[in-house]
Amino acid sequence: MMDIPNYLKPQLDNFDQRIQQTQEMLADPDMAQMAQEEINNLEKQKQNLLDSLKSKDEDDEQDSENPLATKGAILEIRGAAGGEEAKIWANDLFRMYLRFVEEKNWKYEQNEFGLKIKNKNAYTALQYESGVHRVQRIPETEKNGRVHTSTATVAILPIVPPTQIEVRQDDIHMDYFRSGGAGGQNVNKVNTGVRLTHKPTGIVVECTLKRTQFENREIAEELLRGRIWQMEEEKRLAQISEKRAAAVGHGMRSEKIRTYNYPQNRVTDHRINKSWYDLNNIVDGKLDKIIEALDEELK
Repeated sequence: MMDIPNYLKPQLDNFDQRIQQTQEMLADPDMAQMAQEEINNLEKQKQNLLDSLKSKDEDDEQDSENPLATKGAILEIRGAAGGEEAKIWANDLFRMYLRFVEEKNWKYEQNEFGLKIKNKNAYTALQYESGVHRVQRIPETEKNGRVHTSTATVAILPIVPPTQIEVRQDDIHMDYFRSGGAGGQNVNKVNTGVRLTHKPTGIVVECTLKRTQFENREIAEELLRGRIWQMEEEKRLAQISEKRAAAVGHGMRSEKIRTYNYPQNRVTDHRINKSWYDLNNIVDGKLDKIIEALDEELK
């Protein structure tokens, strides 16, 4: 028998109550057809919810066979120092990683925090991309030809199966809030947005991508597990070799890891002190040679 999470039991009970109430309308000939259609719709919604849980349980069982497995990676990019130019640079980095993912033929979703990449090799390939990426170039709006420096932060989080990171429900404070966004009757009427606060660590995540609380909670829990994993990884790195700890960075987001110098057609990774004079191809998603060099030096 399938284990039903406590937070879903009220939703299932609500389906049962509505089905029972609607069944009472079947005795009325004028309402019978409409009532039956509503019952069929409610039963379908309930079954979809149960099927999604079953599929999730099967995935988790497969993950448990490989304790090091990840389901993919979450890519976050934000402009940092440099004002409007930093935002442009963040968009350029997003395009670079998107091209890389598309060339690998990996499945992905674009969302409010960047990319959700659905491939078991994604995190292994991109794990060393977390940190501050600096660009040196002449902005299009610069009239005097001066080189400007801007930065953007990149964070790569693993999509961690529940079998790897156990998050106790008692340790989570959950809030629901109204989601804004593109049309639909649910917008600003139903509290479908989900915010999770992990009490032991203070980590807060939220999601408003989907139209149901269940789907948004699933995504928020993925984000939460990834951030908890990242926090634990930082602690682990502090205890192992100085070379690797320095390479990845104590804060993972706060360290300058790479410079993209457009006038010199140069990309330099400061952790391994190596440069490539092929900037245009690199920012067009040709990252394999950098990834291979980092993997060899830092693994």
